Amino acid sequence: MFAEMDSPIGKIRIYACDKGITRVCIGQTPSLKISYASSPSCVKTLLERALKELNEYFAGERCDFTIPVNPRGTGFELKVWNTVRRIPYGETRTYKDIAAEIGRPRAFRAVGNALSRNPVPILIPCHRVVRSDGKLGGYTASIKVKKYLLELEDKHKEKCKK
Repeated sequence: MFAEMDSPIGKIRIYACDKGITRVCIGQTPSLKISYASSPSCVKTLLERALKELNEYFAGERCDFTIPVNPRGTGFELKVWNTVRRIPYGETRTYKDIAAEIGRPRAFRAVGNALSRNPVPILIPCHRVVRSDGKLGGYTASIKVKKYLLELEDKHKEKCKK
């Protein structure tokens, strides 16, 4: 089951199952469309909440997402994604910071690889992870999108500290 929306960074398609959002695809889909097929009502509700929360995020009105995510990945990837999910709105960490936080201080490249496979960008905010030299590093959608998201959060971060 999926829903689609237009956003300032392009088209977004959101996939869900009864346990949460499973995938967010940026820049690859047509405008707002919802396809529930014969999905359970809980999935419909999740998708509607995801659309609402993402619209609020892009309007600078939401700092934290409350919708559950259910990404598939290796144990290492899940550990990285769960750590990244705790980075506060408007803040950044380095790949090295994340590696140290998960107890693998030399695994910063592996952290980057795990983030490149993040199936739910924005909801798991891998855009908040940057290189140690201050450069943005990579981003699945594009560096332009990563820069936009960081600038959006920087612009509205004072609202989130309340």
